[in-house]
Amino acid sequence: LAVAAPESGAGRTETSVRRDRRRVPVRGGAFVDESAPRVTFLARDGARGWADLCRLVSAVHTAEETPRLAWADNHADGLTVLLGPGSDVGRALAAGRPDRAAKLLVPWREVYGDALRLEAVWHGREGTGPGSLRLAARTVGLAAEQGVRPVLSNAVRYADPGQGRVADVLDAARRLVPIDATKELDSGEAWLKDAAAMRQAAERIVESAGFRRDTADRLLEQTRATAAECLVDPEDDLGMGAVHFPEPHLVGAGRRTAQRALASRAVAGMVQRGYDRRRDHREYWERMHHELDIIAHHGFASYFLTVAQVVDDVRHMGIRVAARGSGAGSLVNHLLGIAHADPVEHGLLMERFLSRERVVLPDIDIDVESARRLEVYRAIIGRFGTERVATVAMPETYRVRHAVRDVGAALSMDPAEIDRVAKSFPHIRARDARAALEELPELRELAEESRRDGGGRFGTFWELVEGLDALPRGIAMHPCGVLLSDASLLSRTPVMPTSGEGFPMAQFDKDDVEDLGLLKLDVLGVRMQSAMAHAVAEVKRAAGTEIDLDAVPEGDPATYRMIRSAETLGCFQIESPGQRDLVGRLQPATFHDLVVDISLFRPGPVAADMVRPFIEARHGRAPVRYPHEDLAEPLEGTYGVVVFHEQIIDIVDIMTGCGRGEADRVRRGLSDPESQGRIKVWFAQHAAEHGYDAETIQRTWEIIEAFGSYGFCKAHAVAFAVPTYQSAWLKAHHPAAFYAGLLTHDPGMYPKRLLLADARRRGVPILPLDVNKSGVAHRIELVSEGKRREPVWGLRLALSDVHGISEAEAERAAAGQPYASLLDFWERARPSRPLAGRLAQVGALDAFGANRRDLQLHLTELHRGARAGRGDQLPLAGGRKTASAGLPDLTSAERLSAELGVLSMDASRNLMDDHRTFLRELGVVSAKRLREARHGETVLVAGAKAATQTPPIRSGRRVIFSTLDDGTGLVDLAFFDDSHDACAHTVFHSWLLLVRGVVQRRGPRSLSVVGSAAWNLADLLEVRAAEGLEGVAARLAEAPGAGPEAADGDGGQRRIRMSTGYEMHPWADLRPAGEGPAVGRKLWHQSPGSAG
Repeated sequence: LAVAAPESGAGRTETSVRRDRRRVPVRGGAFVDESAPRVTFLARDGARGWADLCRLVSAVHTAEETPRLAWADNHADGLTVLLGPGSDVGRALAAGRPDRAAKLLVPWREVYGDALRLEAVWHGREGTGPGSLRLAARTVGLAAEQGVRPVLSNAVRYADPGQGRVADVLDAARRLVPIDATKELDSGEAWLKDAAAMRQAAERIVESAGFRRDTADRLLEQTRATAAECLVDPEDDLGMGAVHFPEPHLVGAGRRTAQRALASRAVAGMVQRGYDRRRDHREYWERMHHELDIIAHHGFASYFLTVAQVVDDVRHMGIRVAARGSGAGSLVNHLLGIAHADPVEHGLLMERFLSRERVVLPDIDIDVESARRLEVYRAIIGRFGTERVATVAMPETYRVRHAVRDVGAALSMDPAEIDRVAKSFPHIRARDARAALEELPELRELAEESRRDGGGRFGTFWELVEGLDALPRGIAMHPCGVLLSDASLLSRTPVMPTSGEGFPMAQFDKDDVEDLGLLKLDVLGVRMQSAMAHAVAEVKRAAGTEIDLDAVPEGDPATYRMIRSAETLGCFQIESPGQRDLVGRLQPATFHDLVVDISLFRPGPVAADMVRPFIEARHGRAPVRYPHEDLAEPLEGTYGVVVFHEQIIDIVDIMTGCGRGEADRVRRGLSDPESQGRIKVWFAQHAAEHGYDAETIQRTWEIIEAFGSYGFCKAHAVAFAVPTYQSAWLKAHHPAAFYAGLLTHDPGMYPKRLLLADARRRGVPILPLDVNKSGVAHRIELVSEGKRREPVWGLRLALSDVHGISEAEAERAAAGQPYASLLDFWERARPSRPLAGRLAQVGALDAFGANRRDLQLHLTELHRGARAGRGDQLPLAGGRKTASAGLPDLTSAERLSAELGVLSMDASRNLMDDHRTFLRELGVVSAKRLREARHGETVLVAGAKAATQTPPIRSGRRVIFSTLDDGTGLVDLAFFDDSHDACAHTVFHSWLLLVRGVVQRRGPRSLSVVGSAAWNLADLLEVRAAEGLEGVAARLAEAPGAGPEAADGDGGQRRIRMSTGYEMHPWADLRPAGEGPAVGRKLWHQSPGSAG
């Protein structure tokens, strides 16, 4: 089995891993450029051949245009070359020119000599083209005539027969043309055939070439011999199983060993942080030496020094950086400055991250400001060099939307219809297209249309869509993975430049690089880090106050008061409807409470019903119970409820005495149902040996078993809780700057218009767009100093929010401030006419005097003058003000419409203000008044949809959660599956909603509405205008969405059972369908969960 891909080395590693289970040898290869003659290169001679292949593929991708290599550049001793039907030699044979084929063969023989092969392929085609019997016979004949060894292959494109139509779609998508039945299509024979089928092909080919039938044996023997020469051993040749770190001198070790340099840095960190002077300093020293011993045992010192070097460089660049994941549980990481929180203080365990028993490479992820992530990449490359650094590739595979688009285009369907169908689907696998049509209520109309069509234009459409599932459609740079290696990196992976920045990108994905023993550092660009950095910078710019977020006061009363109010929109990790509900019930008062809150709001803890017992015990409504008094210490902080992975490790260690490293291995085994039985026996035996009675052992095991792998890594939660607290502190103490950061970097799950509404409710003045005052990003401005009160800071809208403005235009407009007149702005800022018109629409040019319609007229005159080459002077109304043209100004409704269209925000007022009278007529309860509603009360609520999600929940049912903004606050909605037939289509495909539902209260600040009926408010407004309130009342009396076409699939009963035993609804945790026609640009957002 030889794995070859166009201009790529990708695919070899995964195949190597899988073949270990099947005992199938793997040959690595690549062929280049589909439009040019195609040649296949296979690596032979082990590591040397693999390195040559990597070099060759990398060289191809450095070409600026069509990738071709000169003869002088494509020679490599470690490669075998196959000249097949697509080569220049094969094309000459197909054209009936054996003389030309022989002539073209000469330079190949001169360069590659005995490493050259002629490849015969038969796909059952007629004629003399590629895949035909006659061309395969001519190839074998030329090989015999010229003394070149022939080989037989099937030029495999797909694993199984019957996938030729899918291959045609892929070809059409690649060429950007529809399938043309008059031209040669895929033969349907390019599948992975068995030995018997290939022998039959060999016999037919040699007979057609005029040779005796037993010549087929020699052809097959030559093929097998070539395959044996091209065997690449994954361990010896690819370096699998070994780890390749950057050389120690590059990470500050100097002439010392990496381990000694690491120990020296750790000791320096102890002194710098003052841990050596604490009363409990012995605990810190012992923990440090314990961790250093584990690191030395595995030889991972260079790894820690490498990550520390990267973090140091990032910090010196003034970029916010923090570690996340289990690595935050290492004291050594903390001492090196990689992790922020003190793991000893927070009870974090090194063994959750790394232990003697855990032999895999540890994984440290670092968060940096998203806006500066590429700067970090450049710094890493600058530090270690392109011979040691590459980004990780991320294969882009077909999901339903891309599959619909490519199949539709290949079948010549109407582009508008393709777009409509694609946008109707939520973000699901392509293989689930037909199941979704049957089971999802929001696809009811499309499903009915498809059923009515019968065998028409949707005939084989869905079959082809599902056939594309998970097939690669492209390759892109992974959003965070960076490889760091020694100088042998380019001999083990081919690289290609990324689009845009041109970073070197390895052609292997994240799983491949781990198998290859390459150090992968995840550098995650976190928008909240950028938002907080912008907020801090704005406070310093406008007020001259320096803020060190890493040193903000712990336990700040105002911060926790704001968190407990559940008004946490925009705060990291605690802004989603579910999290706001949880903080309202939990009422956090300490940093530890935040850690627990973040840990509880995960699918596992929710599914295992950990939340309710914790809340009940925390508020004293249930007694705190421990399985045994020995377990009080690890469980005390969570009221006897197991929440963290670290608690399971401690429980197993305490009761069996096995050590934390072995206990972590046991914990990881709990996720495998097959392993649980063995672990149960082992646990019972060792716990009994340590003196625990059978009842205690059984009771504890039930807790462990129920926990499974559901809990959360406490170290990860602590790492997340730090920016959670920091963002909440900023919102409590510097709200204007906080919202400026959020609006500039858009970090959360809500649209900007909702953040603007939240700022308005919290008393932050919203200052309009102004070309003389607005910057590229959002700014804060002093509105009133006030002698007796704190100064009031307002939020100035940004030029970058204007639809269609380029970065260069925004920067040019900001750099030229202030402008004395409209003419001055036109001449120096040089906006395009459409952009200038949009600026006038939203009031950004109001400072120049005339009303907005007058300004549009003057801009038209300026544009005409510029096109005619005249330097027109506008009429002025005294001073530098632009004279009035006498046109009526925009109405209030027109201004609001312009803001929504140009800024995607209702900047001057809330859009729901226009509907207050109608909503009062209907008896709608506002979000503000809803706080006074009783549990179980039936209400009507309305608003602009801000978010929609379908996260997995404990019951395994599919629940649609949505959030409405009505200008007075937020209304959180939940639609359970018994309401989906009536509501789902409306909820997903409408923006303004009216919902009837029942109030649900689960705590002092926990409030939501369980929806039972939903209407498109825009439709009701039209009914009100045409038929009056009586018509609206009649519409509300109907059962919305009911009808014979309602979906009646088994999605309501079907469940997916996870390896942990957790059952999930098949359509839970989906990103919902795209924007419908009634939804404005960026006016609402959909996600499967919090975007923290």
